[in-house]
Amino acid sequence: MPTPPSELAKAMASAYHAGEMEHVVALAAQSPETGEADESTLLWLGLAQQASHRYEQAALTFRRLAQMQPEVSAYWNNLALACRQSGDAAASEQAFLTARSLAPGDAEVLYNLGLLYIEQRRWLLARESLMEAVDLSPHFIEARLQAAHACHVCGDNNSQEAMLAGAIDWPPQPAEQALILAAMLAAQGDPDAALRTLARAELPPGPAADTMRLRLATQRAALHERSNRLDLAREELRKLPLSTLDLLPPDAQYARAEGWSAHAALAMRAADHAGAATLYQRVLALALDEQSQAGAAFGLAAACDRQGRHGEAWLALQVAHAAQLDIARDVLPELLAPDSQPLQMASSSVSRADYESWCPLPSPSALQSPVFVVGFPRSGTTLLEQMLDAHPDFRSMDERAFVHELIEGMELVGQRYPEDLASLTRMEADQLRAVYFRRVDRVLPERGQYRLVDKNPLNMLCLPMIRRLFPEARIILCLRHPCDVLLSCYMQPFRSPAFMVLCSSLQRLALGYVQAFEQWQRQVEALAPHVLEWRYESVVSHFDDHVARLGQFLGVADASPMARFAEHARNKGFISTPSYAQVTQGIHPRAVNRWHAYRDHFEPVLPILRPLIERLGYTA
Repeated sequence: MPTPPSELAKAMASAYHAGEMEHVVALAAQSPETGEADESTLLWLGLAQQASHRYEQAALTFRRLAQMQPEVSAYWNNLALACRQSGDAAASEQAFLTARSLAPGDAEVLYNLGLLYIEQRRWLLARESLMEAVDLSPHFIEARLQAAHACHVCGDNNSQEAMLAGAIDWPPQPAEQALILAAMLAAQGDPDAALRTLARAELPPGPAADTMRLRLATQRAALHERSNRLDLAREELRKLPLSTLDLLPPDAQYARAEGWSAHAALAMRAADHAGAATLYQRVLALALDEQSQAGAAFGLAAACDRQGRHGEAWLALQVAHAAQLDIARDVLPELLAPDSQPLQMASSSVSRADYESWCPLPSPSALQSPVFVVGFPRSGTTLLEQMLDAHPDFRSMDERAFVHELIEGMELVGQRYPEDLASLTRMEADQLRAVYFRRVDRVLPERGQYRLVDKNPLNMLCLPMIRRLFPEARIILCLRHPCDVLLSCYMQPFRSPAFMVLCSSLQRLALGYVQAFEQWQRQVEALAPHVLEWRYESVVSHFDDHVARLGQFLGVADASPMARFAEHARNKGFISTPSYAQVTQGIHPRAVNRWHAYRDHFEPVLPILRPLIERLGYTA
């Protein structure tokens, strides 16, 4: 006589909770072969099939359950999970969407849907779904971490920071998640929190633990190198010698690639450019994901450039940018349209007549206002920032987009930028400044004791907002030969999708550079700010004179501490920009006229750049 369905379901539940999945499946075979299978029996069977990696069978079982009870969200969610695990992404998405429609307040469904979108590299949809899950369940740590990851890839730094608020107090994470979390914390400028996250990572069971230990050591080495703590980085690398990496099994390719890349970065710091090039070529040969390919290709280009192998460097850069365009295409495909505008703020301008119509408002003095360091990226802004930060009267906060965020805030409440700057009331201006300084204080709690340095190159596109809120602020425009700027940008692995696209070709870069400077010059003529031009080539050749001139512009009696910026940068630790290593080396002429080695590649864009080159006082 067959076992009654209720008794069978109880036996299956008991076996499932005991971890006896094969017994669950065997018990299910005792179920009567009728068209009216017991719902509980099917549920335990489907869960056991999932737990024992019989994903296609689990999908069939949960599909039966969903057809039996189409209003039960959990069955659709389990069907979606089984389909995802079996590789049927389309069926998985459809089932998740059905589950979401049945239970829109179920954070677990939204989290699972977000994970599917991450696997598919549909990053904007992943961010939306995961952030919605966090809204519904703010203490859902796994959702917060994955939402932050999606925001990180999309270049949404504000939301990433919001998702990671309090992450230092989270419980230890599985090692794979700890690697992701540590990378994001480091990108936010907190390498110490990143190292604590790695130290607490939970290793997987079995042989996989050994590979994961290597990956954790690799990331620690990378964090130390990134923070200019080279002795600590070398100490970590001693735990993963190249011979060990070579012996890793075929399924440990990411561990191998990460280890080779860490060794290559230290080789570059030791001027072993040939050794670094060999290691980056090995990473490229593994043909892993686009992020790995881009990082290795940019590294190879830098190593070849240092050896004077300029043709090979250029070929490597083409590989790097092809990989980054694939990344950007997954995030913001509209940026790849021929008429896209990666520098959106470059079209926002105020005329002289508009400026003269602004109603007067009380404003901070020059000493109470930030010192703004601006200029196109790779123009020497990080060098200047570290010079200012080396002076005991100043503090910088690394690169932040706080001024851009004020503009976004205006637009979110229905105000037009820059048009509505004219009608700002005293209260509104005070509120905007208060928002700005609240954000600064999260980064620099001791701000009140110092003069603030706000270094963000593309704040050059936000001059109307700066002039409205801080009309007495001192602004320093960093200049460098446009071709050297473009070459340096082209050789950098920027994380912002917009900058990935902007820097993907010299043509795009040249157009963006000219657009940015034309907007800057229009705004300087209209708004007449307090500006000092800081020309990289002149600083290199007449350093002491320019330090004195800088001190005079800022009203500093003794500017000599600024000259010790290299030592200051070495001691500071983490510096977020690509120049983190260069600024520790002091002033040198190596970066002047570097573009001449690549002149053949610049010839097609010189007609675009030449009028601006001449206007800025350079020659082509």
